[in-house]
Amino acid sequence: MENQVLTPHVYWAQRHRELYLRVELSDVQNPAISITENVLHFKAQGHGAKGDNVYEFHLEFLDLVKPEPVYKLTQRQVNITVQKKVSQWWERLTKQEKRPLFLAPDFDRWLDESDAEMELRAKEEERLNKLRLESQGSPEKSFYDTFHSVADMMYFCQMLAVVETINAAIGVTSSPVMPSLIQLLGRNFILFIIFGTMEEMQNKAVVFFVFYLWSSIEIFRYPFYMLSCIDMDWKVLTWLRYTVWIPVYPLGCLAEAVSVIQSIPIFNETGRFSFTLPYPVKIKVRFSFFLQIYLIMLFLGLYINFRHLYKQRRRRYGQKKKKIH
Repeated sequence: MENQVLTPHVYWAQRHRELYLRVELSDVQNPAISITENVLHFKAQGHGAKGDNVYEFHLEFLDLVKPEPVYKLTQRQVNITVQKKVSQWWERLTKQEKRPLFLAPDFDRWLDESDAEMELRAKEEERLNKLRLESQGSPEKSFYDTFHSVADMMYFCQMLAVVETINAAIGVTSSPVMPSLIQLLGRNFILFIIFGTMEEMQNKAVVFFVFYLWSSIEIFRYPFYMLSCIDMDWKVLTWLRYTVWIPVYPLGCLAEAVSVIQSIPIFNETGRFSFTLPYPVKIKVRFSFFLQIYLIMLFLGLYINFRHLYKQRRRRYGQKKKKIH
């Protein structure tokens, strides 16, 4: 005789962007929660209506959702948050019209559509007011408003930076490809992934320092290259081009590392870019794992580029003039 499948009591509510599920199981540890083909799969050992047993359920959602559920365990329940792919109000939770017997509305969090719209507008207005106060009343305006002020320009410049790597690859310039590629990939990762996809990171002071240190190097490097194209050698600019990077480049890498470290708990909390390995492994791989690997690669890249820049400077200034006898 096959064992009966036990289902826990599940309560749900929604907002325009999210779905909330509350699973009535206590003392749960290491639950298996995943979304595949728009179906939520839940299985866990815990204490429910039928005592201490293994409980499981499956829910096929009415519309498309993002396949990265975020859950939080408490002593009495499991709270699951699922992001909708499109911000809209659903008439019901599941694709099937008949509601499963174990599913019920969560009246503690329940709002109708009009109330949810008012809540959404209130949150957005609160966020905008907070940004406005930070940008207008704070003496550290430049720290917290940097991303919103210059992000478009930084995106444009970093996309143009691809040309520098391509020129090195096809031989237009004599620069080696690897240092240029390391810098291009590293900066684009910080700009487009850490800052660009995480709104919570965009108002942090570290954004100012990352952008400032990146620009501090390029403001001397590119004018030097432009003068070299017309065979002009301005000694002050040449010295700055081969010297400024000594303190600025390690500080820039340090600022990038700080931004990655600050983003780790945010990625863990939101579950963004995390995924669950397919059956039979079913292990959740957090994006923060790759961020920790990136931190190691960041300082390895610092060593490679620092050595390259040091060799450039040594070729320029390290050769002693021969004495005339």
